[in-house]
Amino acid sequence: MPAATRIALISDVHGNLTALEAVLADIDARGITTIFNLGDYVGKGPRGREVVDLCRERCEVNLLGNWDDFVPDPDRDFDSPALQWWLAQLGPGQGEWLRSLPFSHDFLLSGRRVRLFHASEETVHRRVRYVRTQDEFEALFTNTPATGFDSPEPDMVGYGDTHDPFYECQLQGRTAFNTGAVGNCMGDPTPLYCILEGVLGSADPAPWAISYVRVPYDVEAELAAARDLGVPKYDGYELELRHGIYRGMLDEWRSGEPLTGYHEREAVRA
Repeated sequence: MPAATRIALISDVHGNLTALEAVLADIDARGITTIFNLGDYVGKGPRGREVVDLCRERCEVNLLGNWDDFVPDPDRDFDSPALQWWLAQLGPGQGEWLRSLPFSHDFLLSGRRVRLFHASEETVHRRVRYVRTQDEFEALFTNTPATGFDSPEPDMVGYGDTHDPFYECQLQGRTAFNTGAVGNCMGDPTPLYCILEGVLGSADPAPWAISYVRVPYDVEAELAAARDLGVPKYDGYELELRHGIYRGMLDEWRSGEPLTGYHEREAVRA
């Protein structure tokens, strides 16, 4: 049997360079040399430029995220000082590179047809949470104009965007999983990535596995960098990095109100 390959899947770094460096160090320590990135390099955190540079250097596959699409979009019909700050932080040509990234990536692994994308099968701007309908689950495995129609529909789908990891397998072996987030995971804020293991490029059935890795890092150093650089919406960034609570719930956090209904009330652009 051919040797198995281990692929590290990272997503949603969001300008958190300290967390990314810690995760990459852990990947290196495990001897993993293949890294796929499922998008959202920029926004929220202060060092999108450095994150883009490092991911271009280290990741074999880089996919488009929602923040990567709308922050550098010259035609977007909304704006704010925060968006202008994150845009200005990008280096020359980085905005164009981000918006040119592919939507999805298909490959064979141990006889499984795997498809990776950022948020959903239709668009980077619509997310599918683990609290979802059966129709939403089944739709993840369909071909769409965004994924293209040239490849067979997948057996396995992996995505990020929600910052909440999960794994689910249903009848006929269809498997969906979420990678969680490197830059600001919700719930447990410790950076998280996936390892996907199997015989890469093989149509023949063989053992395969998915595992999750939490990587502690120096959150105080990241928050210090955010303050020094003047990142916008710092209080929300701190809430997410320290406590794993979405920044849209900052007022409730400050007031001491019960933090309920996160998944229903979270804003569109997490």
